[in-house]
Amino acid sequence: MLNRRKVVLVGAGMVGMSFAYSALNQALCDELVLIDIDKKRAQGEAMDLNHGVAFASGSMKVYAGDYGDCSDADVVVICAGVSQKPGESRLELLQRNTAVFRSIIGPIIHSGFGGIFLVATNPVDIMTRVTYELSGFNASRVFGTGTTLDTARLRYLLGEYFSVDPRNMHAYVIGEHGDSEFVPWSQAMLATKSVLDICEQSGGKFCVEEMQRLSNEVRDAAQKIIEAKKATYYGIGMSLVRIVRAVLSDENSVLTVSARLRGEYGQKEVYAGVPCIVNRNGVDRVLELMLTPEEQQKFDDSCAILRENYEGLEL
Repeated sequence: MLNRRKVVLVGAGMVGMSFAYSALNQALCDELVLIDIDKKRAQGEAMDLNHGVAFASGSMKVYAGDYGDCSDADVVVICAGVSQKPGESRLELLQRNTAVFRSIIGPIIHSGFGGIFLVATNPVDIMTRVTYELSGFNASRVFGTGTTLDTARLRYLLGEYFSVDPRNMHAYVIGEHGDSEFVPWSQAMLATKSVLDICEQSGGKFCVEEMQRLSNEVRDAAQKIIEAKKATYYGIGMSLVRIVRAVLSDENSVLTVSARLRGEYGQKEVYAGVPCIVNRNGVDRVLELMLTPEEQQKFDDSCAILRENYEGLEL
């Protein structure tokens, strides 16, 4: 079959399988390969998914494979790694996950893979940078989920607050996917009207203080979910499907993925969550928002944390 869309998933844990299940339900690709250090688990997961193919909206070939299967893949999605423990910061996961990545990236490159790397493993901005350094790929073809899920959470909460379809809320969470992430409220819009203006003109119905509460809720959401059910996976799984679709369908969609900055926002080399245009080439370009001096300072601080943690790593 011509132009057969092939995706390889590395890591058949809860995040990886939430992605796979969502991919099957949304007919994301023609071929989905599952790779896991526990081969038996990957086989079992593939069998389980295949039993649902008859109910799916499209046909998809799902099977457990190995790194050789990456040779002709369009996208390799990496969800492998050790999971976050309650109370553990994303950055504490770092050194443990870097060792895992060393064992993954080499064999993928060795297979002759020439597609796009999409990283979901936390701390995602740093693990994406690790993937970029280990792979030697062009930066546009190595990116992470970044703040896509945080941005979706934010839009959901804003939609609830303003009683508007979240798809008509245009606001972004940027920076590190973690404690230093923030919302540049100067750029938040309901359709084309500034959220701050709406608050100001609402006669007290909507208030700016509530905006801050919402951004804190977005930032703390993951810890709340981890506390309640030990891990987060459905939201990020669906977020991954959204990003992969933008790549496979050459959509030119704006998504807040973790991309390597080359002077945008006054930052270089660091990977951080920023609005990007995503298409068949990966990150086609970074959209630079007009930040206020205070917002720029927050972004600089966030990047400084990411840079510091990356530089403490032994690659």
